Amino acid sequence: MRKPSSFSLRGHNPDVLTCIANLSNDEVFTPPELANRMLDALAAAWAADHGGANLWADRTARFLDPCTKSGVFLREITSRLTEGLADEIPDLPARVNHILTQQVYGIGITQLTSLLARRSVYCSKHAQGQHSIAKGFAGDDGNIWFQRLEHTWEGEKCRFCGANRRDYDRGEGLETHAYAFIHANDTKTRLDEIFGGDMQFDVIIGNPPYQLGQSGGEAVGGFAMPIYQEFVKAAKSLDPRFLVMVTPSRWFAGGRGLDEYRSEMLADKRLRVLVDFPDASEAFPGTQIKGGVSYFLWDNSWSDACEITTIHGGKPTSLPMKRYLGAYDVVVRRNEAVPILEKVSNVNSKDGFGNLASKVSPIQPFSIRTNFRGAETPEGMTNPVRLIRNGGEGYIERSEVPRNDAWIDDWKVLLGRAYGAGDAFPHQIYNYPIIAGPGTACTETYLVISRFKREPEAKRFTAYLQTRFVRFLVSLRKNTQDIYNERFLFVPDLPMDRDWTDQMLYNKYGITEDEIAFIESMIRPMGGDDE
Repeated sequence: MRKPSSFSLRGHNPDVLTCIANLSNDEVFTPPELANRMLDALAAAWAADHGGANLWADRTARFLDPCTKSGVFLREITSRLTEGLADEIPDLPARVNHILTQQVYGIGITQLTSLLARRSVYCSKHAQGQHSIAKGFAGDDGNIWFQRLEHTWEGEKCRFCGANRRDYDRGEGLETHAYAFIHANDTKTRLDEIFGGDMQFDVIIGNPPYQLGQSGGEAVGGFAMPIYQEFVKAAKSLDPRFLVMVTPSRWFAGGRGLDEYRSEMLADKRLRVLVDFPDASEAFPGTQIKGGVSYFLWDNSWSDACEITTIHGGKPTSLPMKRYLGAYDVVVRRNEAVPILEKVSNVNSKDGFGNLASKVSPIQPFSIRTNFRGAETPEGMTNPVRLIRNGGEGYIERSEVPRNDAWIDDWKVLLGRAYGAGDAFPHQIYNYPIIAGPGTACTETYLVISRFKREPEAKRFTAYLQTRFVRFLVSLRKNTQDIYNERFLFVPDLPMDRDWTDQMLYNKYGITEDEIAFIESMIRPMGGDDE
């Protein structure tokens, strides 16, 4: 891999694209080092598909960054092509001009980023500027286009991206964030209009915006909807040879509005390479993106297993592994976890046990909201129920519990619905279980993980949840702070007729010493003096 320009105090300037601040955590500038990693993967795949040919020596190859910000991808591609085409086009100005006018194209996501990208690629914010190294463009945009667009409102939502009208129906002084690449009935026709010709791209590469903020609802500050998947879908519709994009990794196992996208990605055998950074700051220094980030290489001619690598601590956690993403309904992000999960699945299937997800309650077990406090005492109530809530306890009349009245009389084991403790390992995964006896209910701060008629089973189940083994299996489906029933689909629903320990579980499922060491490197102890 090429080394990016490094900072030096001995009279050398740093690469400006390593120094600029991000626009936000939703529109993150790509560091040159990450861009070059992605380009290295692209070049390797191109060579493998073209008898060892050098992509950067192909004067006909066309590249598009449909969401350019700093212009780093286009700049690094131009640099590589300038070197690779030296024999075919010996005259440097002619070579550079050919590359910039015939091979590299971009669409800015804002007016500011389009100017920055042109400055990075053309050495001038205007393609026809005095200092531009590109010659012959008909306009100042060159091949890095930007035009302010408006959303297409259908009621209160944009038809193309789902933006909320109250947030993005803005005056001319503010960016609309109506991104051209995904605001078109036909993306191919739109690109032909933008660049003035029949635009077929060999490579589409980029780092799309991650989400759009949405106001409304009762949550403070509203919520955000992912948008990067729309860029991936639009790029695939253009039928390039290769597609390379870096996105959040939340789609692996969750994410609001990402179920359809995840299913499509898992079923798509054209995914050739997937490189995952569970700690996003290893890819984007100084940036925190919950759930990590990853980049993928999609090869239109590929129809085989995907090579998966996890980067942690600056290096791969294991050798790359080729495996089919569709083997499970989520991406199992650590290669070392796959043989463990296969053992658990095989033994569990043989024993006839189901999974724990079927026992876990909905997000609102009793339909009592988090901000409901209840009465401080049961005084004056006909049939009081002790309410376990965020920050303590209260009381509610049984007749006022909206649903699952029968659960009140059970022994229940609760878990907090959200638990986040950063991306460092070993990790706890979720908070301490709570045993709630008969006569109790809880707000939506908690999930009811299972219910029992007797206290001994509830106690055994609580200990089961605290094992490293169970929390490891949950971790394979949990890459954000949220806990809900699908996180427990890999956890066996074992009978609580004994006090399960990690060693008993390791023995039951044939977990090797190396696999135990891996589990315990990922999951910290829970309870007692170990905590």
